[in-house]
Amino acid sequence: MTVLLAVGVAAALGAVCRYVLDQVVQHQHDQTFPWGTFVINVSGSLLLGLVTGLATSHGLPAVPTAVVGTGFLGGYTTWSTYLWESLALAEGGALGQAALNLLGSLAAGLAAAAAGFALAAL
Repeated sequence: MTVLLAVGVAAALGAVCRYVLDQVVQHQHDQTFPWGTFVINVSGSLLLGLVTGLATSHGLPAVPTAVVGTGFLGGYTTWSTYLWESLALAEGGALGQAALNLLGSLAAGLAAAAAGFALAAL
């Protein structure tokens, strides 16, 4: 039960961090492209790659891995917002930006996760 509560609290903290960072990043860019979500998902992928790498390469215990990986980073990253914003761009006629968001976020997220995993292996 303690792990469940810790994951829930970490998820809530991750969601608050996501909201704050999204607001900061979006206010820095006067564009329709969802830079806030992009930054959040790529940074979350990097951190999840790092946590996974620490767990597999250095024996990070299961509880901190679950609390940080599933809890905090699960609340921090946002698959649904990424897809909704991509759809909104496409529906608004910004097909190039929608495609860039879909493919760019996926490619950058995968690269960031791989970089985090590799960094943890050092």
